[in-house]
Amino acid sequence: MVLIPKEASGIVSELSKQTILIYGRAKIGKSTLCSKFESPLFLATEAGLNHLAVHKVNILSWKTFLDVCSEIAQKKHDRKTIVIDTIDNLVVLCSEYICKENGISHVSELPMGKGWHLVTSELNRTLIKLSGLPYGLVMVSHCDIETIETKTKKYNRFTISIGGKNKNIFLNMSDMILFVDSVMNKDGEEVRCIRTKPSMNYEAGDRTGKLPELLKLDYNEIVKYFKTKKEEK
Repeated sequence: MVLIPKEASGIVSELSKQTILIYGRAKIGKSTLCSKFESPLFLATEAGLNHLAVHKVNILSWKTFLDVCSEIAQKKHDRKTIVIDTIDNLVVLCSEYICKENGISHVSELPMGKGWHLVTSELNRTLIKLSGLPYGLVMVSHCDIETIETKTKKYNRFTISIGGKNKNIFLNMSDMILFVDSVMNKDGEEVRCIRTKPSMNYEAGDRTGKLPELLKLDYNEIVKYFKTKKEEK
C-alpha cells in the first residue's frame, strides 16, 4: 500500500467546497445569506428559520446530529451545502450528550477537566469528518465581545459566542470567517455588510485571498469572486 502521493494536491477554489464560518448579531441576515448558497441543507439547532423556505432537519440532540451526518455521508441526496445554524447550540447539545454518557449533570463534574476535553474531542472528531465530505460547509454563530489585554493595551473585539478550546475548533477549520456587520452610508442609513479580513476589532479571515475587505451583505457579492473565466463569459 502506497500512502505518500507522487503529485501535489490541486487547489480547491470552488466556493461550493469551502468551509465557511459566518457570525454576527441576531436578526442581521445570517440565515438568509446562508439560504442563498448552492442547494443548502440546514441543520437547525434552534428556531428562527420559519421565514425561509429551505430544506432543513431540526437538530434537538447530539445523537440526531450524528445520525444526520451519517446520512449525509451516504451521498443519497441532492444537497450541496451543509449549513449548521447555529454552532452555539450544537456545542450545548454535545455537552448534554457527554453528560448523559457519563452520568453527570455538568461537564465540570468530571475531574482534571476531563469533561471539557471529552466535549472538545467529540466536536472536533465529528466536524472534521463532516468538513471532509464533498460538500460546502457553512457554520453560523451568534456574536460576542471579548476583552483582549496585552502588555501595552486593552481593547474589545467581536468574535463568535463560543469560548475556550471549542472556539478554536471552528476558527481553525474555516477557510473563511465572515463577520456580518453594518455601517452608516453618507446619507446616515444603515447598510449591512460582510467583513472578511483580520482586525483587532473583530474576528475575520479569508484563506482563499479572493475576497475584498468589505462586501455588501449579498450572496451574489461573494460568489462573483469565485466565478471562473468561463462562467464570467
